[in-house]
Amino acid sequence: MITLHHLNQSRSQRILWLLEELELPYEVIRYQRDETTRLAPPELRAIHPLGKSPVVEIEGQKVTESGAIVEIICARHGPQMVPELGSEAHIRHLELMHFAEGSMMTPLLLNLYVGLLGDAGAPLHPRIEQELTNHFSYLETLLRPSGHFVLDELSAVDIMLSFPAGALARLGREQEFPNVASFSKAMRARPAYQRALVAGGEE
Repeated sequence: MITLHHLNQSRSQRILWLLEELELPYEVIRYQRDETTRLAPPELRAIHPLGKSPVVEIEGQKVTESGAIVEIICARHGPQMVPELGSEAHIRHLELMHFAEGSMMTPLLLNLYVGLLGDAGAPLHPRIEQELTNHFSYLETLLRPSGHFVLDELSAVDIMLSFPAGALARLGREQEFPNVASFSKAMRARPAYQRALVAGGEE
């Protein structure tokens, strides 16, 4: 049994989706953001020193970091979602698994936090917008005719990139990047994704 410590409106939604796609038995423990600060509650710090989500418990071991969690679960239960080791597709898989959090999330988070500064953050917005355009433009070129990023069926990379791709709608930029927008809509339409929304209380 896998236990997922899930924070509402967070990247842990991807882990719920993966568990549903693989039809794995799991327990989900929900946590709610503070209505004012939008931060995770202190109860999560009792689970992991960082006090963030996702955190999974697998065979008594606690694991954080979305990419690591996806890799571990796929290695044990969904090897079909990772390209063959040593292949060109596997190199691209590794690149994009790290890109999803290491590069893509930086301008998205900056946009969120700087936006909270109001007029004080105005000088930073042009650079942030430039980086957002750069990263979304890169993703736009990577989607295969099948509508996936690495394989022609759902892969671990699709799971990871679903979160930043989903930000397009919130940013009102879907028309600029139609391939990424179509990918996001297709992923959200998957039955397992919809089940995950219900499991996470996000329906």
